[in-house]
Amino acid sequence: MNKYIVVNQPEKWNFSTDNITVISSQDYLTNPKYSLLKNARIFNLCKDYSYQSKGYYVSLLAEARGHLPIPTTKNIVDLKALKLVRIVSDEFDDVIQQSLKSIKSQDFTLSIYFGQNVAQKYKNLSALFYKHFQVPFLRVNFNHTTKWNIQSIKAISESEIPTEHISSVNEFANQYFAKKRYDTAKIVNYDFDLAILVNPNDPAPPSNSKALKKFIEIAEKMNIYAEIIEPKDLSRLSSFDALFLRQSTEVNNEAYTFARKAQQEGIAIIDYPDAILKCCNKVYMAEAMNNANISTPKTVIVHSNNRNSVLETTGLPCVLKAPDSTFSFGVKKAKTQEEYNVLVTEMLKESDLIIAQEFCPSDYDWRIGIIDNKPFYACKYYMAKGHWQIYNWKATDKNEQDGEADCLPIKDVPKNVIDIALKAAKLMGLGLYGIDIKVVDGKLMVIEINDNPNIDFGVEDEHYGDLVYTEILSALKKRLD
Repeated sequence: MNKYIVVNQPEKWNFSTDNITVISSQDYLTNPKYSLLKNARIFNLCKDYSYQSKGYYVSLLAEARGHLPIPTTKNIVDLKALKLVRIVSDEFDDVIQQSLKSIKSQDFTLSIYFGQNVAQKYKNLSALFYKHFQVPFLRVNFNHTTKWNIQSIKAISESEIPTEHISSVNEFANQYFAKKRYDTAKIVNYDFDLAILVNPNDPAPPSNSKALKKFIEIAEKMNIYAEIIEPKDLSRLSSFDALFLRQSTEVNNEAYTFARKAQQEGIAIIDYPDAILKCCNKVYMAEAMNNANISTPKTVIVHSNNRNSVLETTGLPCVLKAPDSTFSFGVKKAKTQEEYNVLVTEMLKESDLIIAQEFCPSDYDWRIGIIDNKPFYACKYYMAKGHWQIYNWKATDKNEQDGEADCLPIKDVPKNVIDIALKAAKLMGLGLYGIDIKVVDGKLMVIEINDNPNIDFGVEDEHYGDLVYTEILSALKKRLD
């Protein structure tokens, strides 16, 4: 397997490493040759992993390309949620207390380099933190009250390593890069009660109240206890055996934290944190579908270096999408060159990469519901009145904010529509997905892969009725068995 170290400035890389190539983050993100690499392991040592930074995108696009990144996007996001860090570290609290018991001060900082510390006595503790978070350069701050507690945990850059640690880090780096196998996080499996996560303040909830009532009623018939929980109930999640997300999913909201905690604790879940990370980011989607040869509108990943040539591919009008746009939020249409320039400038202030697509108007989009690689409902979603999207959040009349919908039996959907939906869903693995497809001049194009698709009473269940709910709950039950 080819190994690459990705850093912001290769010329400032201070460590000697054999049989491994050091490249820049910009090169990895934008040079086409790296998207074509096969059998690659990517060691992401960028100085910043913050959401939508270059460091974040290196790991995200590595996953989209089928490369093996360290850290993964999941590892990166985990570091941002201190609650989650504490939950995960509870598993080895006894090791924390034992390792730090001789320290006399109230505060202590543990620097972890490739899973090791310069002091041998912290070897086991460092290895445990690395096993769970898998970030090459990690700094954990502890404070002592009645016992030692984690105050903060963060990834650090090479420049933050103290000079006196450099020789040890060099040794650790060579040991680390010489490995043939790398640890993965431990996942434990459990059995039977269902938590349905709902945010009462959700501006675009994926299920209406009647659908939630249906889920609970049908779960009871299937001998599954189901209960609605809210974002404030994170501490209660451990008492359930399964989690079903019915809150809008974003990387930075509670849904991801719940999903990640559930995964760490072996709780059965729909949908997985990986699905949230991937489906919520249009940059990942574009790269993954391109690599899988799935037809989409002409798409360009836009960055500061190529913004002036994008329209050569997409033409005008051009649709611009923020990486984490959902339910048509963060999706804009540029009709002119001037509009394009203004919108791109604004959007690149929020993210190093955005998406540009050709505008492909249609009267409706197909939505194919997929559960664990099986189609189980089909809808035609029509554009909102007088608008180019399904949702028009600017409409003053609430009845005109979204378009009409028709629900059809799977057998009445053209086979090529089902086939491309299944191909797209398989990119994400098992889970619940809504695949949005346009047909323009006879050509099929996948518009979106939704990790948390709508299941609304009176819409998605209009044809199959209770079976829509049963299929989802049965998939959860299989995860429990």
